[in-house]
Amino acid sequence: MNTYAYEASVPAAQARADARAGFIRRTYLHLAGAVGLFVLLEMILLRSALPGYMFSFLQASRYGWLMFLGAFILAGWMARSLAASGASAAAQYAGLGLYVVAEAVIFVPLLTIAVFHSSPDVLPNAALITGLLFAGLTAVAFTTRKDFSFLRGILTIGGFVALGAIVGGAIFGFTLGLFFSVAMVGLAAAAILYDTSKILLHYPTDRHVAASLELFASVALMFWYVLRIMMSMSRR
Repeated sequence: MNTYAYEASVPAAQARADARAGFIRRTYLHLAGAVGLFVLLEMILLRSALPGYMFSFLQASRYGWLMFLGAFILAGWMARSLAASGASAAAQYAGLGLYVVAEAVIFVPLLTIAVFHSSPDVLPNAALITGLLFAGLTAVAFTTRKDFSFLRGILTIGGFVALGAIVGGAIFGFTLGLFFSVAMVGLAAAAILYDTSKILLHYPTDRHVAASLELFASVALMFWYVLRIMMSMSRR
């Protein structure tokens, strides 16, 4: 194994300082690019016919949202597999791009309501709060250098519980209220700490695309539920 290949395959915590710094810089640049692409796609999709088609489909079937959620989970699994494969740079970028597109589509109904049927300050306030929370959690992970790997079990159990609640709500027709949204923001915060810790300590330095995908997924999850909270508060 040559020196470059070895250095690219070792965890960031064991890499040289310049290699580690470069990996972290590339990860957050790719995260910024993913967020920018998401915003651009939403600007296009919200002005297309897609929101109307999606709302018609959701209203036609009580299981419509579960179908969308199932498709999103499948797309997310495929995207993560591609991004983490290390097979080629093209495959990794295809995975990241696929995930951003899937997030953009699943967000269309919520953002349509937020943009066209809610107070005009709901969306920017939700984006600002999400950004501040992300910055604060990232600062905690970077300054403490604590290994948050212990959160993996909590995130796994919490994810299955949340998915069960969402599926149950869709099947039995009950609404997941404000408390659920607050709990999901907490789960997303734990995911950001966990992902940032992995970037600092465990990710190989050639996996910046996969690392940025995981961060983007956690930020998107937080934004979804912060936005739901802001929308709920604006109706009171």
